[in-house]
Amino acid sequence: MTLPRPVSPDRIEMITRRTLRQTHLFHPDPRLTEFYLYSLAVYSERYDIDIHAVVLMSTHEHLIVTDKYGRIPDFLRDFHRVVALGTKILRRWEGTVWDSEPTSRVELCTPKAIIEKLAYVMANPVEAGLVDKAEDWPGVIVLPDDLGTKTWTIERPDFFFDSDNPQWPRTATLRLAMPKAHLSNVEVRSRVAMELKQLESEARRRVRTKGWQVLGRMGIIGGSPYERATSWEPLRSLNPNFAVGRGQKSAFFRAVDALKSFRQSYRDSLKAWREGIRDVLFPKHTWQMRWLHCVQVAPG
Repeated sequence: MTLPRPVSPDRIEMITRRTLRQTHLFHPDPRLTEFYLYSLAVYSERYDIDIHAVVLMSTHEHLIVTDKYGRIPDFLRDFHRVVALGTKILRRWEGTVWDSEPTSRVELCTPKAIIEKLAYVMANPVEAGLVDKAEDWPGVIVLPDDLGTKTWTIERPDFFFDSDNPQWPRTATLRLAMPKAHLSNVEVRSRVAMELKQLESEARRRVRTKGWQVLGRMGIIGGSPYERATSWEPLRSLNPNFAVGRGQKSAFFRAVDALKSFRQSYRDSLKAWREGIRDVLFPKHTWQMRWLHCVQVAPG
């Protein structure tokens, strides 16, 4: 059973979800890119989710978002469902698209964590040994200068979406928002660029040490969506709930205490509710019990 976690307004999170058995179902090509960005634009607007960064690798997605009104579970449910259904049509794929692990949601608790994770998702193609620089990735990617400035206007794809259904507009616009990192926009871009440069350098050094051959842009484009990644990844590894950034010991312990306090209060309330006390007050930012069973939640 998944442990309870708060769902609160204005929460900045890094979202990660992987394909089944690391299959390259999101292999970069124009139709997949168009479909993914259109879906992201529609659902982020529908659920008031600010998109700060997005990187779509062949085997997984990374999003950094702000959940403005505490609606991230609904957004992920509907967005990931449509991505899976459309990918099955585009790839003529029978069976599951996403793997069975829960979507990873990591709260970014400090400005340092925001900077580090923005650079981390951008560096993914380099870390995987696919390209020498993040800017060489031929699929969906956001770079430091794109933060808070880049806009995609995407025509509705010619498959999956019903042109007569008003929920699928002819065009959808995705505008990247700048995360609230308590820094100027220029400073955020500058710090992310510096962090990205460092991560790229370290990744290239590891790639050389391992003797890997970098595919490069053209090699990636020439690949197949039915291949599988050969790199080993541990199953059922730790899935953190939050990140605070390097050297942020005080912030780490504050985040641990806040999560422990929420879960203890939640367990106490759930125990009382199961014993028939229907007017028990659940902790602030309880989500699932509020929507499924209309329990009372502490104001916040």
